[in-house]
Amino acid sequence: MIRYAIAGTVLLASPAGAQLLGSDAAACRPGGSPAIAVEITGLKDRTGELKLELYPGDEAGFLKDDHVLIAARKTFRRVVVPTPATGPTTMCIRVPQPGRYALLLTHNRDGKNKFSFWTDGAGFASNRKLGRSRPKVEQALVEVGAGVTTVRITAQYLRGLGGFGPIG
Repeated sequence: MIRYAIAGTVLLASPAGAQLLGSDAAACRPGGSPAIAVEITGLKDRTGELKLELYPGDEAGFLKDDHVLIAARKTFRRVVVPTPATGPTTMCIRVPQPGRYALLLTHNRDGKNKFSFWTDGAGFASNRKLGRSRPKVEQALVEVGAGVTTVRITAQYLRGLGGFGPIG
């Protein structure tokens, strides 16, 4: 069972030489517990903070309020780090056991603790263009094995009438 966790920053070298960010970084070492290493690309800028949130892998629990999920003893975990000024960005988030989970990345550019549709970015493991509608759980699903599962998420930002999409 995963409990709510807000992360401090821990830095560990990853196999590719990039640094792993977040309090769960140790879980992404070889031989660590089940975890997801998230390579983040497409950031609009290097301001604010990056946040990973882990949800149950079903539509009923996807993007639900963290307090509701925790009270119902459902999977929820959060890792937050300052956006690194330069270099590759890889975050780590621990999972309770191998299985299917939904994962959300947000780029909170203004540092406020509320998502701003107009300025902040978001991304999911499928990297399909988000558009204007609420994302479905299928866009966010990650199958996690016994070790570290690596996914690449491209951040997306509001791009006019077409809704959210990658920069460039």
